[in-house]
Amino acid sequence: MVASKLTAATQLTAAPAIDDVTMPPAAKRPRKEKRESLWKDVWAGISSNKASLVSLIFIALLALIALVTYFFPQILPYDPTTQNLSEAIQAPSMKHWCGTDQQGRDIFSRILTGTQISLTVGFLAVAISLVIGVLLGSIAGYRGGTTDIIIMRVMDMMLAIPSILLAIAIMAALGKGVEKAVIAIGLVAIPEYARIVRSEILSIKENDYVAAARIVGDSSFQIIVRHILPNVLPSIIVRATLGISIAILDVAALGFLGLGVQPPLAEWGDMLGRGRADIFRAPWLMTFPGLAIMLTVLAFNLLGNGIRDGLDPKTRKR
Repeated sequence: MVASKLTAATQLTAAPAIDDVTMPPAAKRPRKEKRESLWKDVWAGISSNKASLVSLIFIALLALIALVTYFFPQILPYDPTTQNLSEAIQAPSMKHWCGTDQQGRDIFSRILTGTQISLTVGFLAVAISLVIGVLLGSIAGYRGGTTDIIIMRVMDMMLAIPSILLAIAIMAALGKGVEKAVIAIGLVAIPEYARIVRSEILSIKENDYVAAARIVGDSSFQIIVRHILPNVLPSIIVRATLGISIAILDVAALGFLGLGVQPPLAEWGDMLGRGRADIFRAPWLMTFPGLAIMLTVLAFNLLGNGIRDGLDPKTRKR
């Protein structure tokens, strides 16, 4: 009688433990809390860093300028594509705040319009490299073996070539234009995301909760999406934020070399390239586009630093 009671008590005590391991709802709750905590940590890192907060406001202002000038171009002081040779190469004044270029176009209006291309290329290029890089890194890290070797050796070959040279080679094959620049810059950055995701997955896939997911019967796709990638997300967010600044620099470099956006469209790198011949006679031709590039890249870098501080447990403020 006593033995039967002890056996029943043991079964009642052990049952909840088995249910906790096998029931999917119990496995989902921690992930939701972790995701909410992730974005709270991101905001905490930005809000606690004045430089990052100012950078976020500046980037939001740039995005607003890009949207407004795209949908309501009539609010610009001058048409950024209309030439007026009678006002060519005029110094900054109350009429033209940043002066005019060799065709008499208002530089201030062209800088505002150039925000559209720089931000669009930056975000789209990062989106391309992020999606493909995460996919390849996930496959290489999770599958391992020959698949891992093949994928990572291809990534190593791409990393062996300087990024700007590889982008120029891709542009030479695809041709000039904004769409080609987006593809070229996006493809160049794929190896960095692939390596980050692969290294994270190699350390995560052996954890107990991944093994429990296999026991429950989750497929490899479900394990990667539900259990592994959420833990890789902090590293991806930081790298993507910094990657936007790199993409903006790359599109400016391609524009400076004449391979990016073609006139009459306004793009900061193209404005720099066309102003270098008159740098001593009209320094404002390069000064203002250069400042626009510098401030935008600096803003994304400072924002990335704030996000990194918020997600890094070593630097996170308690």
